[in-house]
Amino acid sequence: MAKNDKDHHHHQDEQVDHSKMDHSKHVGHSYHEDQVKEGIQDDSNPAKIHDDHAHHNHGGHDHSDHGHHHHGNFKEIFLKSLPLGIVILLLSPMMDVRLPFQFTFPYSDIVVAVLATILLVYGGKPFYQGAIAEFKEKAPGMMALISLGISVSYLYSIYAVVARYVTGDHIMDFFFEFASLLLIMLLGHWIEMKAVGEAGDAQKSLAELVPKDAHVVLEDDSIETRPVNELKVGDLVRVQAGENVPADGIIKRGTSRINEALLTGESKPIEKGAGDKVIGGSTNGAGILYLEVQETGDQSFISQVQTLISQAQDQPSRAENLAQKVAGWLFYIAIAAAFLAFVVWLYIADIQTAVLFTVTTLVIACPHALGLAIPLVIARSTSLGASRGLLVKDREALELATKADVMILDKTGTLTTGEFKVLNMETLDGQHTEAEIAALMAGIEGGSSHPIAQSIVQYAEKQGIQPVHFDSIDVVSGAGIEGNANGRKYELISQKALGRDVAVDVPKGATLSILVEDGNPIGTVALGDELKETSRTLIQALKHYNIKPIMATGDNETAAQGVAEELGIEYRANQSPQDKYDLVESLKNNGQTVIMVGDGVNDAPSLAIADVGIAVGAGTQVAIDSADVILTQSDPGDIESFIELANKTTSKMKQNLVWGAGYNFIAIPIAAGVLASIGITLAPAAGAVLMSVSTVIVAINAMTLKLRNRAV
Repeated sequence: MAKNDKDHHHHQDEQVDHSKMDHSKHVGHSYHEDQVKEGIQDDSNPAKIHDDHAHHNHGGHDHSDHGHHHHGNFKEIFLKSLPLGIVILLLSPMMDVRLPFQFTFPYSDIVVAVLATILLVYGGKPFYQGAIAEFKEKAPGMMALISLGISVSYLYSIYAVVARYVTGDHIMDFFFEFASLLLIMLLGHWIEMKAVGEAGDAQKSLAELVPKDAHVVLEDDSIETRPVNELKVGDLVRVQAGENVPADGIIKRGTSRINEALLTGESKPIEKGAGDKVIGGSTNGAGILYLEVQETGDQSFISQVQTLISQAQDQPSRAENLAQKVAGWLFYIAIAAAFLAFVVWLYIADIQTAVLFTVTTLVIACPHALGLAIPLVIARSTSLGASRGLLVKDREALELATKADVMILDKTGTLTTGEFKVLNMETLDGQHTEAEIAALMAGIEGGSSHPIAQSIVQYAEKQGIQPVHFDSIDVVSGAGIEGNANGRKYELISQKALGRDVAVDVPKGATLSILVEDGNPIGTVALGDELKETSRTLIQALKHYNIKPIMATGDNETAAQGVAEELGIEYRANQSPQDKYDLVESLKNNGQTVIMVGDGVNDAPSLAIADVGIAVGAGTQVAIDSADVILTQSDPGDIESFIELANKTTSKMKQNLVWGAGYNFIAIPIAAGVLASIGITLAPAAGAVLMSVSTVIVAINAMTLKLRNRAV
């Protein structure tokens, strides 16, 4: 019975054709020399990966805030720097003002100078590395600003200590400011790194789908185990039950259920037999298959998906990164103000006064609050998101999502359940009740393990209907199924097999099967992929945010049109991974900011190239690794929550940047002495109080970030 299941429901299965992949674009593509698994040596092997992207998210997005993913473990650096910093804070006055908890002893300033040197070399290293990277990109920002602040405060303080012992004059040092700035910046980066997950490695997850070895059937029917990269087109390969398929090919012998989650993103296995295509990386079910290899190396499906992902990773990010921008402005303002202060004070006073005003300006310019402004919001946003099942891997996705113009949504498993359900059941002859029709259908389908058959059986169970006992059941190849019960002959067949139309309203995209009794149609069942409950509210929310929804699916025109019309959105049907990738790329090239939502390997390249990639949690590891945001549930309502979270988080970031850096735009000119002529200068204690107040405001403001409760 199960063996021929495929034929009986052949008309009902929606097959996805991946042959549309544009092979010509990838010919001659060469993979890097790094391999995922031992023993893989050949460049043609699809299991190879681009290792240089292993820890980058797509589109350069992982170059997020100040490039901190590349400069060491901030937790470890902070915790090791903390004891040194605390000692410096206890022994150094704050801008010459001694605090109640501070103390000194003979030569304590020399001890502080030594500790500060160690702290600069160890704790300051990631900031200097980041600053160098920023200068190379000709875009000084946060790292450059921090490096400027700690360098100036350290160098001037060393000069102050040396001068005290050489000249005997008391010169104010900035060791307190140096240590507090370095510790707060390290803490801020640690908070942010803890909040934002590291990008997964989509290339590696893809490669792991392909087995290392294949069982090749020789001419004498013996089996030879051969590395996958040595397979040639035309080889006959045996795939054992439970194994992953080693290469793209056509089944020559055997039937089995194939899990093509990598194609559809859903785990519903598809019954396949002789003549059907299978894709390398899909998982074989209980049967043994013999398949002829059709594609290897760069031409294989997985290899082409890898190529698309690596192309996407090479695209630059379009995130603005507000904190970087503000830090960049402050950097240039500080340099300009310090230069002017030096020139003016050198002219109207002396070099010592000029240097002091210059140094004070540069130290004030690097705000402590700015180091915490974004990380505290991110930490709060992340914990809020996690409580709703939203995991944000790349914080720049939050900023980009607020500027989104288009959202491309996969259909199966994203907008729909991905499972066949009975949409309606009708009686045709007036002599049978719906319950009787359901009992007959459940009886004739009772022996089948096909997902569509199971959905009919489950429908009857839920209605409390006892299936009719059938004496015999046979499969009618390409048409459906037939059987005998109570002395009558019944058939459950497609409308095409019946040969005439029946006057029934079929839901868009649904599959209609007709129950025939002794040649007369007596009932119908419409089966289809059901919309998720929150899909409609998601579409309404997107329109509220002025984001245009487009559904892109690998499913056929009829199925796609049905869902799209029900939701009132644009759609693209029969989409291969290349098609989806090209769609995202063309929209981006038209200057639009694109969010992509998907769950399968076929979505992975477009998740990677989109400005924001959202993987729904029921999907494949490859999709999850390619995305910036993961929704742990497969609920479309969570996409709406993410858009809300993005807007509220970005709003809080902007507020905190105003509080964290705003006072600096006022304090820098005053520190430079522009109002000294009318008796207004920034007293060190006043500067310190302003700094502390802005830091406290930033922390409180971050904690007020909240999401509204969504109606379930």
